[in-house]
Amino acid sequence: MEARARGREAGEGGWGGGGGGLPLAVRELVAGGVAGGVAKTAVAPLERVKILFQTRRAEFHGSGLIGSFRTISRTEGLLGFYRGNGASVARIVPYAALHYMAYEEYRRWIILGFPNVEQGPILDLVAGSIAGGTAVICTYPLDLVRTKLAYQVKGAAKLCLREYKPSEQVYKGILDCVKTIYRQNGLRGLYRGMAPSLYGIFPYSGLKFYFYETMKTYVPEEHRKDIIAKLACGSVAGLLGQTITYPLDVVRRQMQVQAFSSSNLEKGKGTFGSIAMIAKHQGWRQLFSGLSINYLKVVPSVAIGFTVYDSMKVWLKVPSREDTAIAALTEERSNAAPAHSS
Repeated sequence: MEARARGREAGEGGWGGGGGGLPLAVRELVAGGVAGGVAKTAVAPLERVKILFQTRRAEFHGSGLIGSFRTISRTEGLLGFYRGNGASVARIVPYAALHYMAYEEYRRWIILGFPNVEQGPILDLVAGSIAGGTAVICTYPLDLVRTKLAYQVKGAAKLCLREYKPSEQVYKGILDCVKTIYRQNGLRGLYRGMAPSLYGIFPYSGLKFYFYETMKTYVPEEHRKDIIAKLACGSVAGLLGQTITYPLDVVRRQMQVQAFSSSNLEKGKGTFGSIAMIAKHQGWRQLFSGLSINYLKVVPSVAIGFTVYDSMKVWLKVPSREDTAIAALTEERSNAAPAHSS
């Protein structure tokens, strides 16, 4: 009885409308987009250094985290820590919005298509994987632009480094970067390195939701809605998922900046061929370069993301997944009832 009541409530207040008249999917898009943008901006300095480590920028070889911050501060000033963040936020807002919304929608579609499916971590693994792939395909060009802008070091020439290339392409901003890439390499150039992104996001996105839902089963029922419990479960899930799939992220970054980086990748090698090349020429440790920084970045990013997403869902009156699932099944059965009676 309680479940049915919650289902009707979700159907009236969230499944079919409410929240200022916005459809549920739109409210999920808005909540996810705001959460993604706030979380990404908060950890932008760590993201910048991580990309410079991954792409083997000469100025940052052996610098360490503190040394890298000093180099950026000396050559580019405070704004240098946010170089590429405009493209990053421009990408993460639609990416996070699509990711959260697609996950919720795919989850509901699976429940509707297979009413007897067990609503557990495996369902979240499947829905999360497909949602991650959908979001990557839709927003990948912005991720490429973000990486190229973050790879640039404005004052690199001042450092007089041997590996600095005077002919290195310098982009004036997001639009200039997009136009230059399209002019030089066409539409394919805007999707360079997407294969390892997809290989990485399918398991990462799925595993993140899988670990998150699995971790929640170990939390007492009365504490599962507590924000601290959600943040703890989400942080652990993000760390585990990121560690397993991190080498694919390194390959993606090196492929994205291959034309003007010091990496040893060869064109046409593909994702797994590139992993072998990196391990052979740069050492297997390069496949995990920047991972420690990523750990520092993931925990606050996930924490902020969950907090903002949770707050936005409350503000926009987005019901819980359990309530929307119940509402979906209730609606499906009520629509099917007249057909059976006739």
